[in-house]
Amino acid sequence: MRAWRGWGRRYHALEHLVACLRELADARHLAQHPAEVELALWFHDAVYRTYRSNNERQSANWAGRFMERHGAAKEVTSRVHGLVLATTHTGNDLDGDQQLIADIDLAILGQPRPIYDQFERAIRREYWWVSRARYVAGRGTILRSFLARPAIYHWPHFRERYEDRARDNVQRAIAALAER
Repeated sequence: MRAWRGWGRRYHALEHLVACLRELADARHLAQHPAEVELALWFHDAVYRTYRSNNERQSANWAGRFMERHGAAKEVTSRVHGLVLATTHTGNDLDGDQQLIADIDLAILGQPRPIYDQFERAIRREYWWVSRARYVAGRGTILRSFLARPAIYHWPHFRERYEDRARDNVQRAIAALAER
């Protein structure tokens, strides 16, 4: 809890974790190992420093150390580690639970316009120290990578609920970046 309340967090804060846990509650029936998905959600952004590029790896390693200290089986620890890493949103060869956690983490993209717009403002506030030009370039690259996918979401559960609105939100965000 202390990590999720860390300094400078505007989006990657406790509210994001709560939203992810709510998404899991609605999609728990899709999980092969629901308790592991839930634990991975608790850790997925536990380490979040906007000036670092290895936050997910650091979070996954923290989860692994925590689980080892508490006697978790190696295969369970390995799965949770992989689930946390799936939230980098760069892997194409994700399995079912990894796909599920990735979809949960990206559910924000498909939220109603006011919620999504607040998300974009919060992300910018987390990166307050990045120059406007550099932020626009980096954020645009990330957003365009989502649009380049055949589908943003892996699971039909999320595609049916969020895909169209997510694409609209992301396109609007890219256009707003271009206007700045």
